[in-house]
Amino acid sequence: MSTTVTAPEPVVGTGAEISAMATIRRGMQISPELRQGLGVTLLLALVATIGQVVVPITVQKTIDHGLGPQGADIGYMVRMGVLAAVAILATGLASYAMTSRLFTQAERGLATLRIKAFRHVHDLPLLTQNTERRGALVSRVTSDVDQVSQFLVFGGIFAIVSVGQITVATVIMLFYSWQLCLVVWICFAPLFLSLKWFQQRLSDAYGIVRAQVGVMLGAIAEPVVGAAVIRAYAVQDRTQARIDEAIATNQAAATKAQGFTAFSFSLGGLSGGLANAGVIVIGIWLGFAGVLSAGEVIAFAFLVTLFVGPVQMGTQVLTDAQNALAGWRRVIGVLETPAELVDPGADGEVLPRGPIDVEFRDVSFGYPGGPLVLQDIDLHVEAGTRVAVVGETGSGKSTLAKLLTRLMDPTSGSVLLDGVDVRRVANASLRRSVVLVPQEGFLIDETLRANAQWGRAGATDEEILASADELGISDWLDTLPRGLDTRVGQRGEAMSAGERQLVALLRAHLADPDLLVLDEATSAVDPQLEMRMARALEQLMSGRTSVTIAHRLTTAENADEVVVVDHGRIVQRGPHAVLVTRPGPYADLHASWVAQQAH
Repeated sequence: MSTTVTAPEPVVGTGAEISAMATIRRGMQISPELRQGLGVTLLLALVATIGQVVVPITVQKTIDHGLGPQGADIGYMVRMGVLAAVAILATGLASYAMTSRLFTQAERGLATLRIKAFRHVHDLPLLTQNTERRGALVSRVTSDVDQVSQFLVFGGIFAIVSVGQITVATVIMLFYSWQLCLVVWICFAPLFLSLKWFQQRLSDAYGIVRAQVGVMLGAIAEPVVGAAVIRAYAVQDRTQARIDEAIATNQAAATKAQGFTAFSFSLGGLSGGLANAGVIVIGIWLGFAGVLSAGEVIAFAFLVTLFVGPVQMGTQVLTDAQNALAGWRRVIGVLETPAELVDPGADGEVLPRGPIDVEFRDVSFGYPGGPLVLQDIDLHVEAGTRVAVVGETGSGKSTLAKLLTRLMDPTSGSVLLDGVDVRRVANASLRRSVVLVPQEGFLIDETLRANAQWGRAGATDEEILASADELGISDWLDTLPRGLDTRVGQRGEAMSAGERQLVALLRAHLADPDLLVLDEATSAVDPQLEMRMARALEQLMSGRTSVTIAHRLTTAENADEVVVVDHGRIVQRGPHAVLVTRPGPYADLHASWVAQQAH
């Protein structure tokens, strides 16, 4: 029975349709540390806010009651001064505690967000990873999270204090004079009424900015990785033009977004100026009318400052918030992109140790929106057999290897290991039993030891050296300047292509798999090293099932069975000695290869 799997959309969603509050709620679900102790933090914010309004009140009391016709009441004035000093001290301590808590919780929550996002990127289907530019994916885990961090640590503090400050200032202003409070709010009404409009425009604008940052990082990262190729083909000018275009596009998007910010900030400044002027004019009039005392007018002026300041800066907070929310949505978009290769985990099957029996049962595969790359593949590989898969470029050989190692799942049909659908095998068991050695060995910028230990975590030097001895490459290790402590460089660039493959084989030997899948590990090495690697491969494949994507037909000559793939179908299979004598694709391929070797 075949199983049909719907292919995922290959583009990671941005989540741009998510509202601001929904984004924040979803973000806090993903990073629960952001909610921990939030009540205490808000209480500290309230203390910090209330402390600021004590000073205007003490000023009013001092003027109205400490200064009178009988002279200054020094004792009263001192008490008010002490009260103001205590309020300022309490405000400072509360602000420090609140800031420290916000910073700590925000960084803990964002660390969780980074970890989950990075982990999920690796769980995404290869289709999604290959379609989404690497720079864009990296920017979501780095730059986008940094924007969230900056807002939560700094903008978040200001937002909490400002909202509280505006609220408390309004209550106290109402207590002193509802008339002047109304003047202040009328002056700021246009700004407040337009906030929703600004919020939507800023959200759209900064969504584009965050996307363009990813494009720009991708454009910059590609030539850094491919610097040697760019120099070899003398395409520096064209490469620079691509980078310049990406930077210019990002600049245009950022400039447009900042234009909305500048307009809203100017409107806030205009509102603040009108509020101050209105309070002074009407406050003096109310003072002469006997409605307000001199102390109350001066206190109100202080309160207006407490009100106007955070409102004027609120436009910048709104900008930071929209930038952060745009980044947050993009990270959430990654996390909510389905991980096609779902790990059954504890409910999954565990493969027994020993050579694995492999079966492709009515397997077809196609990329979204494209034709089938593989069609109706039926193939059985008995445990312990060495199989070579050959075919023209683009015939579907490498796709078979990716399906076999579950880097992708078939569109229809089943891949079975020891009779178990690979989708039902627990990922830990699958990676323990099946190892892929790609055509180009990928190494991390660490020591040779650290790279070899990818095959077996915690492998000792003795175990690594024993594996090297079994593979027959100990003499190569002896030529390295620092042995296992030799650093291989970024992506292994301190080593030749052949040496990187030797490390890949050493890594695979340490892993001790039951099924070895090789994407022709010797295709990019010189003949002398190829002979050394052939001996190492012979040892590596001994006692286990192996499937080799063969680019050089020497591999096919030494295999137990050859499978010929053409246009996504298996067109021939059998031993080399038989197929080479029969008219057909394999005999043609072999004759062409022999002719090339002769030259």
